[in-house]
This record gives sequence, structure tokens and C-alpha cells, in this order.
Amino acid sequence: MAIDVAIQDGVMSIAFARPEKKNAITAAMYSAMADALRAASVEDAVRTVVIAGTSGVFTAGNDLGDFLANPIVDLDHPVVQFMDAFVDLDKPVIGAVTGHAVGVGVTLLLHCDLVYLAEGAIFTMPFVGLGLVPEFGSTYLLPQRLGHARAAEHLLLGEPMSAADALAYGLVNAVLPPAEVIPRALHTAARLGALSADALQASKRLLRGPQREATRHAIRAEAEVFVERLRSPEARAALRAFFERRGA
Repeated sequence: MAIDVAIQDGVMSIAFARPEKKNAITAAMYSAMADALRAASVEDAVRTVVIAGTSGVFTAGNDLGDFLANPIVDLDHPVVQFMDAFVDLDKPVIGAVTGHAVGVGVTLLLHCDLVYLAEGAIFTMPFVGLGLVPEFGSTYLLPQRLGHARAAEHLLLGEPMSAADALAYGLVNAVLPPAEVIPRALHTAARLGALSADALQASKRLLRGPQREATRHAIRAEAEVFVERLRSPEARAALRAFFERRGA
């Protein structure tokens, strides 16, 4: 399944564990993460969630071959289920990014409450370059965080974002040596877990509440266009070229 889930000392750790494919995410992995996040929502033993990668990589984003074989056709698709579970979760989520993040590997961080990033990591959102459109509410959330001009630079042009830029933009809480990222995330999770669970969740609802419905609307609007673009000749050609380059 390539997703490792563990619960220890009140922390649910969800780790991408497919290093041979740079942790590219399949439909089965989305399903496993959706199940884990829904379980985290109702299990008293879980106070916080940490999402991380393995082998020095966060995630290369969607496994495009798997995505083409299992496209979004309705709201029951694992991708949509994962996104809904993430947006609905009231417990704090911490991103621990120890390497490069691509596509949804970046956009999912917009839904984390705190993010720790490794030095030298790069964020890339190459949606338009693949003939596609951004997803996971990023067309709504990223302009809010960066302003329209900077968001357009990264979402339309697909310009890479350095760790220093991500920190300057306020997308991450700290940039650390790679070996310190996961320990810092777990330390922060422990600090959060020592607080009142009810007060913590109520505070997150207040922080996220004003934008939740708008985020859900953006996710669905993006998904509808994303599916249309997957079927387009431009996207097919761009994806074919991608696979040919990868196979070279």
C-alpha cells in the first residue's frame, strides 16, 4: 500500500513509503490516507497527526500512470475522499518535509497547521506544464497566502520554490537540517498533545472555519476541470512526453 501509519504517545504518523517511485501517490495510497485521517478524527488516542516522507523524499506527487488508469469520476474517488478527510479534520496536522515536494505534495501542505522543511528542499507545482490545472484548493488558498502575483508565478509558470522562499512566504514554520525535521515535528506534536484537546480542536475550527466551505468549493471546481484536462489532447501529449523523458 506504500503508506505507513503508526500511533504512539498520542501522535498518528502517516508516512509516504514508496521510495523506489519517489513516494509518488497512487489511488490505493490516497484511500489508506483517507482511512487514517478519518480514524484520527474519532480516536481519542490520537491527539495530533504528523505527515512525512521516507528516504529523504517527501513525495513526487501523483503517480501519473496510476492516475490515468484510475481517474476521478465521482466524489467517491480516493483522491476526493482524502481531501475531504483532511479538510474536515479538527485535530492539528504537522507536515515534516525532508526532501523535494511536487504537485499535491505541496498543495497538501496548505492544509497542515504547522510545517517543518529540510534545507535544500524544493517545492514544484508543474500542473499547467502537464496540461492540467492545480488541485486541493490551491487556486483559492495559495493566492491568500502569497498574493495573486506570486501564486501565479508558481501555479501558472510552475516556477520552483526554494526552502528559503517557502519560509519567507510564511508557508512553513522553520527550515532545518534534514535530520532535525521529523524530531522537531514530533516534539511540536507532543507539545500540542499536552494541551486541552477540546480547546485545541475548537481553536483549529475557529482558525480554519471561515475558509472551509470556500476550500471545499475550490476543491470540487478544480477536480471537475482536472478531469476534463486529463482527457484533453494537450494533457495527453504532455503526459506522454513526461513518460518518454522518464524512460530515457
